[in-house]
Amino acid sequence: MKKLATIILVSFTIVASAQSELEEIQKTLMNYINGSSYNDADLIQSAFYSEADLYLSKKDQEIWVLNPKEYADLFQNRTKGEFNGREGKVLTIDYAENIASAKAEIRIPSRDLLYVDIFLLKKIAGEWKIISKAAAQIKS
Repeated sequence: MKKLATIILVSFTIVASAQSELEEIQKTLMNYINGSSYNDADLIQSAFYSEADLYLSKKDQEIWVLNPKEYADLFQNRTKGEFNGREGKVLTIDYAENIASAKAEIRIPSRDLLYVDIFLLKKIAGEWKIISKAAAQIKS
């Protein structure tokens, strides 16, 4: 009976730990999504490792590489806290130990735009940070 109780307790601890990690990863991703939806440069930057690279698409440019500050600065000339029409949601998260990958969808209905973002994350000093992001515009 003690062995069964120990197995149940260990299983519960593993499941609770996994749920906690997923929640922390989700929180980091939502900082990025909410920051970019509500023009909050500080919230955007809080989601990223300072030396992260963001690989984006730009008209007439196959690849456009920015760092987190450069990306956050794209939202600086807008009213902080005001919804700008970007609707984001996390589609998938996969993690092992201190690394993770995630996929999100960003819609801008007013411009009929859809982007898919792929993220690499790493747990650094106890916090999940995006260490790389790639985005692609999905053609209708």
